[in-house]
Amino acid sequence: MQCTSDFLALCDRIADAVHEAIKGLVGTPDAGKVLYIGADGTPTKLIDDVSEKVIFALLEREHHFFRVISEEAGDRIVGKSSDMSPPDHTLIIDPIDGTYNACSGIPFYSLSIAIAGNDPNDLFFGYVKNLATGDTFYAGAGKGAYVNGKKLETSGNSDISRFCMSIYGYRNNTEEAAIISKSVRRIRVLGSVALELCYVASGKTDAFADVRGTMRMTDIAAGKLIVEEAGGIVTNGYGDSLKMEDKVVSRVIVIASNGHAHDRILKLSTGIVHER
Repeated sequence: MQCTSDFLALCDRIADAVHEAIKGLVGTPDAGKVLYIGADGTPTKLIDDVSEKVIFALLEREHHFFRVISEEAGDRIVGKSSDMSPPDHTLIIDPIDGTYNACSGIPFYSLSIAIAGNDPNDLFFGYVKNLATGDTFYAGAGKGAYVNGKKLETSGNSDISRFCMSIYGYRNNTEEAAIISKSVRRIRVLGSVALELCYVASGKTDAFADVRGTMRMTDIAAGKLIVEEAGGIVTNGYGDSLKMEDKVVSRVIVIASNGHAHDRILKLSTGIVHER
């Protein structure tokens, strides 16, 4: 399994299985029932658990040797190697990104899958599907980004005063989030980071900032590649290339943009208590 079409086919199979498994739960009181604390340190709800179990069951039938880093289960090996070699690929998965939306019946929640080599930063493929609408965003390294088969490009807007931007800054670094908010024209906080990164990639919004320092690799790995392949930039709060630590509990500040005013956003956020 080395080509983009193989990766896309696998992710589509996973997305179809997840959609079927959760469609009866979406918008119901049972969906939000807390079952346990996941590997990332946050509560795992029933709808998260159902999605993840379906994913692992499907991967067990794929006859491939995977390392899987998932928000709920943490770090697992799926499949077997006959010669003691390392796994073929690393899958970085958020079974449901936007759990609150899914539990509440708000049609903006997604499945996020990134496929990498042994190093999670060696990303080959990124996939994000809006499970409510069916819109499918994906990118192959060096091969561009797409939505429903159509090529994506970030917006050409370079005037930050005209930006439409997602900004997450409640509870942590609220003052810095407010400074950025006052400098742009429109704010949209939609509740699924993976999809909001895809909206930057598609030019629906101009930038994304999570200045809370709470983003995990499972939230951002797929969206990061999709933004970059669409011509955008994704960095940490210092403007460094975003590197994902090989731990599901590690958290970072994330700034993503169309690439035309990235430095300006970073300057507006200089008061942030950075993740270093």
